[in-house]
Amino acid sequence: MPPPKAKIMYDLILPVHLASTLAMVGVIWFVQLVHYPLMQRVGAEHFSEYELEHQRRTTWVVAPLMLTEAATTLYLVLTPSTAYNSTVPWVAAALLALVWASTFLLQVPCHERLAKGYDRRIAQTLVRTNWVRTVAWSLRGGLAITMAIPVLP
Repeated sequence: MPPPKAKIMYDLILPVHLASTLAMVGVIWFVQLVHYPLMQRVGAEHFSEYELEHQRRTTWVVAPLMLTEAATTLYLVLTPSTAYNSTVPWVAAALLALVWASTFLLQVPCHERLAKGYDRRIAQTLVRTNWVRTVAWSLRGGLAITMAIPVLP
């Protein structure tokens, strides 16, 4: 467990971390299997408007979760617990870094291109490269559960 002074904070952070991570696991699987593949059905005439609205609305859902997940991950790395292997938060942090890198280096550029108009090749690239985030977030979900099981009631 963390030092006694940090225990109260830790008891708040870990459930928030678990919730934000598992929420993103759900979101990313929905996006991967439903949302992104359906982009091809929107139609070229209104696709730019659709894509811009998609970006705006998605940001409202994922930004708070991703920022919360990042902040709680940092806390868990800096405040280790003896309840689980100390490498677990570090592996989870590395996976989160991979998610963020993939988001800003792969998915965001695809969305920026798609905002100019539908391009089947770019949409396929978006779906294909999004598997990086889907797998990484799924692994993070497992790690978050692994950290939570020994310490949550």
